[in-house]
Amino acid sequence: MSTPLRLGIAGLGTVGIGTVKIVQNHAALLARRTGREIAISAVSARSSTKNRDADLSSYAWEDDPVALATRDDVDVFVELMGGENGTAKTSIEAAIAAGKDVVTANKALLAVHGQALAEAAEAKGRVIRFEAAVAGGIPVVKALTEGLAGNEIRRVMGVMNGTCNYILTRMENAGLPYAEVFEEARQLGYLEADPNLDVGGIDAGHKLSLLASIAFGTKVSFDAVELEGIGRISIDDIRRAADMEFRIKLLGVAQMTGRGLEQRMSPCLVPADSPLGQLQGGTNMVVLEGDSVGQIVLRGAGAGEGPTASAVMADIVEIARGCRVSTFGQPATSLVDPVPARANAPAPYYLRMELSDKPGALAKVATILGEEGVSIDRMRQYGHADTDAPVLIVTHKTTRDAVDHAFKRLPATGVVIGDPVAIRIETV
Repeated sequence: MSTPLRLGIAGLGTVGIGTVKIVQNHAALLARRTGREIAISAVSARSSTKNRDADLSSYAWEDDPVALATRDDVDVFVELMGGENGTAKTSIEAAIAAGKDVVTANKALLAVHGQALAEAAEAKGRVIRFEAAVAGGIPVVKALTEGLAGNEIRRVMGVMNGTCNYILTRMENAGLPYAEVFEEARQLGYLEADPNLDVGGIDAGHKLSLLASIAFGTKVSFDAVELEGIGRISIDDIRRAADMEFRIKLLGVAQMTGRGLEQRMSPCLVPADSPLGQLQGGTNMVVLEGDSVGQIVLRGAGAGEGPTASAVMADIVEIARGCRVSTFGQPATSLVDPVPARANAPAPYYLRMELSDKPGALAKVATILGEEGVSIDRMRQYGHADTDAPVLIVTHKTTRDAVDHAFKRLPATGVVIGDPVAIRIETV
């Protein structure tokens, strides 16, 4: 058998300990599948005395992750600390400079610094693998870089943040308002320390930007992702969408168009009977569309100790087998600067607004929509108080620009109360 592949693991939280357990519990299986032993040489974390539900006594301890990354007895530096900058970045840079391969679950760091790190690694003949950074246990990075390598990718789409999907499905199933379910998710420990990373769409936007780079051969461009979170989604939106046989999801979509690369992470309505519509709880789903293969749907656990550690180990096994895939599926120096394009492909829209209970109110709204090229497909008016009338409209295909232009004109009618809401309806 070949020489062992020696790991240095920085970060012993949920995912780090999950990775240690897989190495310990499946040592023989991993050796059979790779043809060599996979062994942990050393570990690092903030505290060496914390009880971590795993035996770490046979591993060297490094207080400094940079020292761990440059040890002579480490072949692969496994970065599981997290953070866009700071120690995570400096330790990965040190590992690359020292000629180590890198496995990471750090989507925020790669979304911002992925291009520079990939170029540095590839100049050294090293690899950076990040399956665990996108959609937890779902092998979507390998699907794009390997399984679908013979396809021109047309579209990448999916639910990539389990916390948001939990909140939206919990609101629907329990009939609870957003604020109450948000607090419930916080108490359960589902939210990041900065909750806006989850509910603001930032975490999922990081993931989408990484997949878009692989799919379309562009440099990672997280800054160009159009982000809208789920904070404005009301229980009434969810109920009324259900009345029209839709469900609301925080949906990421990336596609290359004649105008450039569209990347958006925003609430969308999807058909209730579609694969995305049926997605419940914290589960993730990624839909990939290629010119030869058609549509592929990948579904699974998007977070948690076991699923994410499984993805980390998949990358380690790939390295142990001698697979040397470029970070983003092709040499980093060949990736092109994307031309960002606002997502404005025509689609149906769900419009919600409150109208004053006055004669002709609905006609005034319909006239403005029509003048801006927004055609009404279906409309429902719900029971209301004396002063306002909740109205739901589903449009025929139109552009977001047309909807926005109509919305700017609505206040002048004097019949619209508050801010109307527009949510794109995505075909799946």
